[in-house]
Amino acid sequence: MLKFWFITGSQFLYGEETLKKVEEDSKKIVDGLKLPFSVEYKLTAKTAGEIESIVKQANFDEDCVGIITFCHTFSPSKMWINGLTLLQKPWLHFHTQFNESIPNDEIDMDYMNLHQSAHGDREHGFIGARLRAPRTVVAGYWGDPAVQEKIAQWQRACMGARFSKNLKIVRFGDNMREVAVTEGDKVEAQIKLGWQVNTWPVGSLVKEMEKVTTPEIDALVNEYKKLYDINTDDEKSIRYQAREEIAIEKILIREGAHAFTNTFQDLYGMEQLPGLAAQHLMHKGYGFGAEGDWKTAGMEGIIKAMYPDGASSFMEDYTYDYKHELILGAHMLEVDPSIAADKPKIEVHPLGIGDRQPPARLVFEGKAGKAKALSLVDMGGRLRLIAQDVNCEKPFQDMPNLPVARTMWRPEPGFLEGLECWIIAGGAHHTVLSYDITEQALRDFARIMDIELVVIDKNTTPISLERELMLSDVLYNRR
Repeated sequence: MLKFWFITGSQFLYGEETLKKVEEDSKKIVDGLKLPFSVEYKLTAKTAGEIESIVKQANFDEDCVGIITFCHTFSPSKMWINGLTLLQKPWLHFHTQFNESIPNDEIDMDYMNLHQSAHGDREHGFIGARLRAPRTVVAGYWGDPAVQEKIAQWQRACMGARFSKNLKIVRFGDNMREVAVTEGDKVEAQIKLGWQVNTWPVGSLVKEMEKVTTPEIDALVNEYKKLYDINTDDEKSIRYQAREEIAIEKILIREGAHAFTNTFQDLYGMEQLPGLAAQHLMHKGYGFGAEGDWKTAGMEGIIKAMYPDGASSFMEDYTYDYKHELILGAHMLEVDPSIAADKPKIEVHPLGIGDRQPPARLVFEGKAGKAKALSLVDMGGRLRLIAQDVNCEKPFQDMPNLPVARTMWRPEPGFLEGLECWIIAGGAHHTVLSYDITEQALRDFARIMDIELVVIDKNTTPISLERELMLSDVLYNRR
């Protein structure tokens, strides 16, 4: 069972009774944390040897996702050095205190010696800063829901990092010819993110499709009918998409992969470009990237690992409405039904690209709400994750002749300024649209993975962004 380890810092100076109270209080704190992922109290660390030992255990325990430290009393920071320099798991420094308020009538020196996080954690914080250790700091009373939510977002970032370090991406064919932004250094991606990005011939997928049985297709089509409204008489196309989906998933399972790409320029031996197949695989939690865009496929898989019940999708900025200051987001076929405002419909229409038969696809409007558009790009020497705040809206017209899943949004800090900032940052035309990810979770994830994060929000201006990127270039060129 995946869990986070809670380690309390103290020392022998205050005696056994104080240490018993430290452990008792620490367990109460852990029991009171209402978080999406389990936290386990491990020990009260009092010596350098204990700290080094518990860090080594955390490093090699596959179920330990990260550690949370808290110094209930004063914990001399030099004894943390050897352990923290070995740490390979994400670290959150929780600057809290067992009691929310000072008991004015009862406070004495015994109380002061026990409740010392006000300066015990400062000693602990110094050594983290001195070691230049990547860490997240959360300050506040442990029983405060707002404070716990900060820890929850860090946990989600840790889950994304853990998923990333084990991510395999299957590429059916290469990326779209002559496209720049879907290219990238796969070796650097594996060094920084842990991704294994490899190619499988489309012919091997076709062979797997030939093995799919009629009962397998029947079962998946019945699943489609439960989840979606059927708005076509072309069941043959639906069944072909089911055949594609089953074959793709079999390969993904066999290879231990959780994301995949394809391209309409390489459909050798296939009758249709996967549409409904790709959409329903995203619905199941797989990351996807069109035109061979493995970076977006990987990021979508990570977001789904962080928010398994959330709303996120592969997306593309398709066209603008300058009059209403809106971006129409869509793709030829492949938009995840998790972002749908209403029950999606399965329809069959000609594609007009790829020179294949009309594919079945899900058609729906995206839901309204605040979201973020995420783009991972290779800047040459470093990976840059761009996150722009967007406000998704119900489309102001029906678009009856556009048979694709779609959504519309306004970018921050404003329509034109938002477009300028995205272009200045080098954001791609493919993105992951997430209604759940927070800026804190993104910052925590980027810190853990040691990649650049560029945030575009209501306070961003093109001038301030240019300055930030110039400083970032200087920083990364010196590393």
